[in-house]
Amino acid sequence: MQMIRHCIDQCWDVLQKVSDPEIPVLSVVDLGMIRGVELNEQQEIIVRLTPTYSGCPATDLLKAQIVEALAAEDLIPAKVIIDLSEAWTTDWMSDAGKQKLQAYGIAPPEGTAQQCGTHVHLRDGVVCPHCKSRKTRLLTEFSSTACKALYKCQDCLEPFDYFKCI
Repeated sequence: MQMIRHCIDQCWDVLQKVSDPEIPVLSVVDLGMIRGVELNEQQEIIVRLTPTYSGCPATDLLKAQIVEALAAEDLIPAKVIIDLSEAWTTDWMSDAGKQKLQAYGIAPPEGTAQQCGTHVHLRDGVVCPHCKSRKTRLLTEFSSTACKALYKCQDCLEPFDYFKCI
């Protein structure tokens, strides 16, 4: 049992190094996309992955990168199962991931998906990732991707993306 636990812990360590293709400072673990790691009866490593949205074009790439990363550490055989039993939510992002987003220049989601209700909660006053001011203004609901909105800080005058609460 201890050997299985060690193997699973190793897998989590490796997965922490698999970067999101869109925001490379975040790992699939930071984003909360990994919903579980287990060893099945056939001694296969099973990784349950929930993409940030069901039609994510990077899903196949992520599956391949995960299997490759585990194989590089001799953690084989490994299989990635896409788990769409629940829709991904920003609530699954780790606190470390949110801090990495902010350091990267993207304001992390504020609040929980439940607080946002059934739609994306947007308002002026999101914390600027550059100068930490709340004197910010929503410029447009959509930015480089649908999950981000574009804001501008009225103190440092820098534009920035806000990762919407989903």
